[in-house]
Amino acid sequence: MPKMGESIIEATILKWTKKVGEPVAQDETILEIATDKVDSEIPSPVTGVLSEILFPEDSVVAVGKVVAIILTEGESAVAITSPAVEVPISTEVTSQVIAKEIEVVSDQIAIQPTSGNTRFYSPLVKSMAKEERISEVELDKIQGSGANGRVTKQDMLTYIEQRQSHPNVTAEPVLQPKPLNEGILSPTSPSNFVNTQASGNVEIIEMDRMRRLIADHMVMSKQTSPHVTSFVESDVTNLVIWREKNKKRFLEKYGENITFTPLFIHAIVRAIKEFPMINASLDGNRIIVKKDIHIGMAAALPSGNLIVPVVRNADLLNLAGLAKSVNDLANRARQNKLKPEEIKEGTFTLTNVGTFGNLMGTPIINQPQVAIMATGVIKKKPAVLETEYGDVIAIRHMMFLSMSYDHRIVDGGLGGAFLKRVSDLLESFDPGTDV
Repeated sequence: MPKMGESIIEATILKWTKKVGEPVAQDETILEIATDKVDSEIPSPVTGVLSEILFPEDSVVAVGKVVAIILTEGESAVAITSPAVEVPISTEVTSQVIAKEIEVVSDQIAIQPTSGNTRFYSPLVKSMAKEERISEVELDKIQGSGANGRVTKQDMLTYIEQRQSHPNVTAEPVLQPKPLNEGILSPTSPSNFVNTQASGNVEIIEMDRMRRLIADHMVMSKQTSPHVTSFVESDVTNLVIWREKNKKRFLEKYGENITFTPLFIHAIVRAIKEFPMINASLDGNRIIVKKDIHIGMAAALPSGNLIVPVVRNADLLNLAGLAKSVNDLANRARQNKLKPEEIKEGTFTLTNVGTFGNLMGTPIINQPQVAIMATGVIKKKPAVLETEYGDVIAIRHMMFLSMSYDHRIVDGGLGGAFLKRVSDLLESFDPGTDV
């Protein structure tokens, strides 16, 4: 199971696209997985024959765990030793092999519910039942549509939806030991709120898994980093004029639409090179300054959730390369086709609140980064210009930039200077820049 990102420790197997005994080519998709952030197709690392599948569909598997065995050329499923030579087997090696087989079997063993039923439930189903407080007795009553009547993820989602639409139906109580600190809200458990009974004209909407994780991540970030937010107003008239003048030519030359996002990223990258401490993270008492500049860009999904694909090595890309990368990531994010490696290892994040017509925002840091910038809507406003003939009032394209930063590492001087430098770079953009 590949590593999906810095905060991802497990993934759910959605589907095996190959069966045991079938040949597979290198880079050919053999299974589909889902994390809390993205669904992905996992390719085979080698060419060979799929010999064994260790985890069934709907299983939740830890990152780094072996999920299948592929025999390559020259290998066989059962090793046959020569009868003329007796190979001594190390007791230590034998113990390790036995322990591994026990581990594999234990991961697939059926749960033994209190009702005496030996029905198999995948780790994902058990996790969903625990989150929704569905008892084992209640779980046994759910009709499964999977193989041999197995309860699938979709069965659980359907049952939960029906369960919520019939609030008068009382579920079997889930017997759990009473915690010693019951009634005390833990600062590290953002979902540990006192249950209240909804009344009146209300609609109850359960958070999906991704929204719950976003909520937990946001609370964790606020509890981890002392947030400070700085603001600056920027005159981006030259930028707007250049884009309006060249967007058609840019499309004809590169086959890409030029939006403001790559222009913002281009300025951010140049500012990071001058203020490298912004491109860092904190590990205990150690400040880790990143040499690579990977810019995350917050993108809204059709579901209303957010995901942050990463433009890797943004400092090595010109404006055309940034536009191509930004458009590609944004389009595939909306189609839920991002790859796991495309949402990890960001070192600085940009979010565009101006997309929704907002003037400015106070974004929450995307841990373990130390800063995040928000760009507001660009509006025409009267502004004072200094000319050789004196000050004049003119109509200019103005926008607010805001940046939240971790005050453990970034002081107001550094944060303010960096933000002002980004603004200066946007304001000084040459409207005569060639496409």
